[in-house]
Amino acid sequence: MSPFLSDPPTGPSDPREAGATAGADPLRPADHADSGGGDDVVQPALGPIGWLRWGWRQLTSMRTALVLLLLLAIAAVPGSIVPQRTADPNGVTQYFTDNPELAPVLENLQLFDVYSSAWFSAIYILLFVSLIGCVIPRTKHHWKALKARPPRTPARLARLDDHRETVVELSADEDAQDAASRAVDLAADQLKRSGYRVERYDLAKSFSVSAERGYLRETGNLVFHGALVGVLLAVGIGGGLTYTGQTVIIEGRTFVNTMLDYSSFNPGRFVDEERLTPYSLTLDDFAVSYVPRGEQGAGQAGDFVAHLTTQFAGEEPQTGDVRVNHPLEIAGDRVYLMGNGYAPTITIRNADGDVVFDESVPFLPQDTNMTSLGVVKVTDGLPEQLGMIGFFYPTQAPLESGAFTSAYPALVNPVLTLNIYEGDLGIDDGTPRSVYTLDPTGMEQLTGGKTGVDSIELAPGETQDLPNGLGTITFQNDAPAGATGYDDSVKRYVSLSLHRDTAAPFVLVFAILSLLGLLAALFVPRRRMWVKATPDGGSVRLEYAGLARGEDPTLAASVDDLVRRHTEALDRPSAPHGAPEPRT
Repeated sequence: MSPFLSDPPTGPSDPREAGATAGADPLRPADHADSGGGDDVVQPALGPIGWLRWGWRQLTSMRTALVLLLLLAIAAVPGSIVPQRTADPNGVTQYFTDNPELAPVLENLQLFDVYSSAWFSAIYILLFVSLIGCVIPRTKHHWKALKARPPRTPARLARLDDHRETVVELSADEDAQDAASRAVDLAADQLKRSGYRVERYDLAKSFSVSAERGYLRETGNLVFHGALVGVLLAVGIGGGLTYTGQTVIIEGRTFVNTMLDYSSFNPGRFVDEERLTPYSLTLDDFAVSYVPRGEQGAGQAGDFVAHLTTQFAGEEPQTGDVRVNHPLEIAGDRVYLMGNGYAPTITIRNADGDVVFDESVPFLPQDTNMTSLGVVKVTDGLPEQLGMIGFFYPTQAPLESGAFTSAYPALVNPVLTLNIYEGDLGIDDGTPRSVYTLDPTGMEQLTGGKTGVDSIELAPGETQDLPNGLGTITFQNDAPAGATGYDDSVKRYVSLSLHRDTAAPFVLVFAILSLLGLLAALFVPRRRMWVKATPDGGSVRLEYAGLARGEDPTLAASVDDLVRRHTEALDRPSAPHGAPEPRT
């Protein structure tokens, strides 16, 4: 007897008993990873390069790009809630006045400069890098897929859900091999004319054609993401070449496109302020119509239009109009009408009769009836500097409190009232001061308030003495000689915004491309189709199948349409087998 047969066994004969003996799960082998052997699986440690590679893959994933795109949209919301310095510098100033405690907090968070803030730029740059990292590898892969041949015909088409089968009977003199080959040639031609890329695959016992289409879907997807990158580039680079400026022009005055004539100017980082296009704008007339008193909606403004004369150096002047939402385009700039108001002409003479101030002063409207607030500052020619805070009422009307207001925005009963302050205006030390505000701190009030002296009240053409024998003040009547009434007695002014946006055309082009790419990515189906012909004695068995790459609710109908067109083109009576062959 062999010793190997006579020796008793040294362990359990069943491997499951061995596992049980070792204390492991009897249904798993003893060397399984979690069989309780005591040695935990240790992941390999990631070095610096590994962590960088992991971070790059996370950043360039489509999930991260979508999250960053959502964050960018959310980050842009404060820009539409809080006034921005680039678009509304006066609004920012007013916000600080109205919210002295909250404004510094928002300033520290850069919410008055959202689109140039560090946190918005960080999201912007990360999104840009993420999209680039997504698009480039996918473009390479898509390019290779476009050059690749359609895949081989599956051996068992009946396994596919959208499968059809039919049998074409042949006449006695027809060769089954030739008939099958001709059927596949016909199917390939039909599929090619339907926009498919086709490839013929023949075997010893069958002939087939493989076709695919829908690469436009991925192309559209790449165009969409590439266009988003284009939008980011256009906004980033074009924003550096963009500038926005505001100016106020009084009727008869001229604005020259230089830094000296701007009330405020917000240039992009690439704008050369010394090389602005030289041109001039002259406000010839500002026309506005109001609903007449006594009618419904009385006082509401109808049409606003600023009639301008534009001129370039060495060229003939031209005329142009600016309306609300209808800007004037000149030298690549767009001129928008932002506001309007009255600019009473005030003349001040000293005690000797010399003119020390003669200006048309813009007054800022405070309500829809054009009750307007203005400031006059006389810096020289008098013993002390004078500051005046005044109200202009196009149609003066008393209130129950005894104060005045304007009852209608047109010039029906124009009145100018002024309170006068004497002292240091605070401009001699070089500190910039707004021409629309006056800080009376440290100044002596000469009229109005608690002084016991009535405020100065003037109608167009009237003159009154200044207090303390300082001189006289005249509210000039600017109407043409011989004019009656007050229609043209006070000049108008317009507030214009001049905006150059070199990025806008590029953003529009990329936005259209992204829309077209998105439509293609959503509505172009990606599918594969196969037609297989197998000779079977005196007949040819034809199989048709389709496979969708993604959602394609029209695939079954497309396969049915292919079967119908192909069998009709064969011009042979067919014998359908009914249901597809059972799967094996």
